[in-house]
Amino acid sequence: MPRCTEPLSAAGTSLWRHRDFRRYLTGQAASVAGSSITQMALPVLAVLHLDATTAQVAWLAFLGQLPPALLALHAGALADRHSKRRQMIAGDLVSATVLATVPVSAALGTLTLTQLMIVSVVQGAASVLHDAAAISLLPGLVDRSLIQRSNSRVGALFAVAATAGSHCGAALTALLGPARALLGDVASYLISAVCTARIQTAEPARARPETRRLRGEIGEGLRYVRGDDRLWTLTLVNATTSFALGLLNTLWALYLLRSLAMSATAFGVVLGLGALGAAAGALTAPPLARRYGPGPMMLAALAITPLTQLPLLLASPGLAWQITIGAALFLQLACAGAAGTTQRSIRQIVTTTGMQARMQAVSTWLTSGARPVAALLAGALGTWIGVRPALTAGTLLLLIPLVVLARSPIRALRQMPDPPAARTSPPAVPTPARTDDTRHERALGGDAS
Repeated sequence: MPRCTEPLSAAGTSLWRHRDFRRYLTGQAASVAGSSITQMALPVLAVLHLDATTAQVAWLAFLGQLPPALLALHAGALADRHSKRRQMIAGDLVSATVLATVPVSAALGTLTLTQLMIVSVVQGAASVLHDAAAISLLPGLVDRSLIQRSNSRVGALFAVAATAGSHCGAALTALLGPARALLGDVASYLISAVCTARIQTAEPARARPETRRLRGEIGEGLRYVRGDDRLWTLTLVNATTSFALGLLNTLWALYLLRSLAMSATAFGVVLGLGALGAAAGALTAPPLARRYGPGPMMLAALAITPLTQLPLLLASPGLAWQITIGAALFLQLACAGAAGTTQRSIRQIVTTTGMQARMQAVSTWLTSGARPVAALLAGALGTWIGVRPALTAGTLLLLIPLVVLARSPIRALRQMPDPPAARTSPPAVPTPARTDDTRHERALGGDAS
């Protein structure tokens, strides 16, 4: 069958009929599910099995978040210059290999916190390469008019995958132990790599300057984002949100598992509820944006988010508080899903094709750069003043992105913006014969919001 070389378009066309879009979702959903297993199992492994202290938990988080801060801009420039799919596959294979060393070392009785930290650094670097290419691949698979709808489907499916991964992680941790549970994430990276290799939609032709340095292309991306008020505002919102959540998330697992005596199974269930909230938020984002406008909708979501932290700050051990925390996390991630889907769609719509990866890389660089600092601050505050006061400080920091958006004209945006250069005629809707090719699947990456 002939290859699908044109992005899917036309508002009345089902996205699920586009085989490469499904392949993109399948591979990335597998990766998200696997990452949720690791998110569930790794804190249990560090805190309960290796007796990590508050400072060690903070250092583990810091080292895992350091590679995106250092490499995001380079990864984005490489993705705009070379094949996005090859970059994604390479990242998946490296992540699978390094993560597989954890259960092997545990079986041999040689696993240490130092090894977990090294694994976090290498896996973080591989994920940067993958994510920079993955999130910028989507606008090449669908027409600009379908980007918000596509991001909504992506966010919802990934949230469901995260829910399944959290529950699977809890079950695997209980049955096999946290180290061997990580094999589920190893398998997910391999599935992701296979799916990416099977995508057939041709990537847009790109200029391959022989003499231009990567540094020049990185600078061009930075200037591009800084020169567009919409991109710059949404990037600042992402970065400040990421800093606050980085502080909260560093201590969250420690607080629930140790201070509130939550079991590993209950911890997995709470994470699953949060993922369901993210799915609900992503699915409702397009209709809410149409009814209230994307600006007011995002502003409301940012205003609700700090309030969802109150049950965590007031909680004490017990089933009732566990249910309350789960409900609050559901609402928090519903807001994050709605706002994140919308802001990501706006940025992708207004960015030209050749700048997609670098635009995303600037956002990733700033948001990821905030996380290591937040992790270190969380460790310091948690050690000096206690975990609960540190969580209170993180909650107050969630007011900053609200203020940033409230002071921007985007707060009043009533409809999705137009693309930078409208096509004179939309690409033809691929027929089943073109989209239902016999081979090739994969992709995604994300923001912090």
